[in-house]
Amino acid sequence: MSVSRDPNFASEPGPEEPMAEVRLAGADEELDRSLRPRRLAEFVNQRQVTSQLEVFIEAARRRSESLDHVLLAGPPGLGKTSLAQIIAAELEAPFVQTAGPALERKADIASFLTALEPGSVFFVDEIHRLNRAIEETLYPAMEDRQLPIVLGQGAGARTVTLDLPPFTLVGATTRAGLLTTPLRDRFGVSQRLEHYEPDDLARIVRRSAQILEIEVRPEGERALAERSRGTPRVANRLLKRVRDFAEVRGEGVITGAVADQALGLLEVDAAGLDRHDRTILETVAVKFGGGPVGLSTLSAAVDEEQETIEDVYEPYLLQQGLIKRTPRGRVITERGFEHLGLEVPEGAATLF
Repeated sequence: MSVSRDPNFASEPGPEEPMAEVRLAGADEELDRSLRPRRLAEFVNQRQVTSQLEVFIEAARRRSESLDHVLLAGPPGLGKTSLAQIIAAELEAPFVQTAGPALERKADIASFLTALEPGSVFFVDEIHRLNRAIEETLYPAMEDRQLPIVLGQGAGARTVTLDLPPFTLVGATTRAGLLTTPLRDRFGVSQRLEHYEPDDLARIVRRSAQILEIEVRPEGERALAERSRGTPRVANRLLKRVRDFAEVRGEGVITGAVADQALGLLEVDAAGLDRHDRTILETVAVKFGGGPVGLSTLSAAVDEEQETIEDVYEPYLLQQGLIKRTPRGRVITERGFEHLGLEVPEGAATLF
């Protein structure tokens, strides 16, 4: 007897892994993919980036050449992975994806490069986390489409150079400053993605709601957009959670009132700050009198890793002007005190 397998199943469940949970995990992953834009025309905002890419892609297509290597930089959740997939779709080219931390040895990168089909788009996420040996292997691959392989060891070792097919390397990074100059200079196209305006995020919410087949009123779209931290990934995440609230505690329609209630339950305030953001802000404001406080001290006070504070929470607080960095440490601004509903303590004004 043949057994058909649901395409959402990543693998057969183990004895303690319920079938429903495996199906749900696969369905959620498929849902996340379905919300991504598929073409440049569907990509909201970043018009300067998409307009330039449109020209470069069309030029490469007319010359029957591979697109020059592309570097996409910017904060998390702005669509770098989606844009890489769109580049492959527009070029009608195979898309191969990996991440910097996954490439630990030269053999890892060699296995990817030698398996590429002509014209492929090879996407490396978190490319700033490549180790130096892997990075140096990429130099001749990017410039000359050649891959040097060392055979043997010691005095008997010899180098064999393999020719690679034409390909486009698309690198994504949230920390462009950590890229070495030799690697950065080998990208012919370098683009930076910026945070989105509420109007653009409202359009994204509207499109995602249509895909999810849920009704969202304009005031609901606006409420979600204004609390999405300028980030489409956050907007889609909040939309799915507010959809749950609307279906369970509402009438299945996301109105402004329903969105406000749901976001209140999620502890996301009007500025888009969640509970963790406010904990950091309140710690600086209350425990340390507005600052300055060093990152290591703040990390211990809120029981959070320094890298997480610096990479995940702090950028948005800085962007909103709620805290600032000084040579002596982090300082909460007057606007930060106002957001928390606190009076500025005496002497703190000298820090602004």
